[in-house]
Amino acid sequence: MTRTPPMQSQQRGLSMIGFLFVAAVLVAIAMLAMKLVPAYIEYFSVKKILATMGQEPDLRSKSNGELRSDFAKRANTGYVTVVKPEHLTIDRSGGTPVISADYEFRTKLFGNVSLVVDFSASTDPSAAPAQIE
Repeated sequence: MTRTPPMQSQQRGLSMIGFLFVAAVLVAIAMLAMKLVPAYIEYFSVKKILATMGQEPDLRSKSNGELRSDFAKRANTGYVTVVKPEHLTIDRSGGTPVISADYEFRTKLFGNVSLVVDFSASTDPSAAPAQIE
């Protein structure tokens, strides 16, 4: 005589409410990603511009206006819109100018809720990020 296994009394799978919850979480993550990815792409563009400016041999001989103009040309080519040349901080105390950009990216999420991200880039790779208040 063969025994038949008892039928399972519980179903396995995702219920409709579980599916809606998972879908809502995925939509929220996708919305955050769509808001954050462009900000980080622009940050890495600013970081790359400042790194290449820091590698130039004639950096010491350029005036602050020439450095800002050089940054403006490179930023225009790299589609940088958040950081303007007047936002740059140029420190000449160590002999070689250190150019840095400390800024915040602010975007609306929904209603009156905004997302704020602080960025700091510099020609000096060992520079600590400045505190934005």
